[in-house]
Amino acid sequence: MATSCICGSGKVFEDCCARFLGGAQQAKTPEQLMRSRYSAYALGDYGNYLLQTWFPATARGLSADTLSRRDNEWLGLRILGKEQKGDRGQVEFEARYLDALGNEHILHEKSVFQRINGRWLYVGGEVNSLPARH
Repeated sequence: MATSCICGSGKVFEDCCARFLGGAQQAKTPEQLMRSRYSAYALGDYGNYLLQTWFPATARGLSADTLSRRDNEWLGLRILGKEQKGDRGQVEFEARYLDALGNEHILHEKSVFQRINGRWLYVGGEVNSLPARH
């Protein structure tokens, strides 16, 4: 039985983020890259993928081992907005997660992406993490 992708796209994992995480394809849009990077964090053990899709100048000091750790339990992703103009793109999203103590948080980010030599890379973004309100 096929499982739904953890990124919340509604697609089957194999037809969604798995093809990017496994290296079979490269993301064609900033949103695809952002969703696959969320999946990499949520699943853990994809530190190499995260580094390969990170703009080198802003990835300094990061290691695949550190990025592979699954320190949080990711609960869901919601895309709030997206934009692409030529080789630049942005995706605004919220991701819910539980920290190591079981406290729920919402990570809000406006991510910036750059396409270089046909490949989309994560450059950085404005990040806020707030306790979730119930």
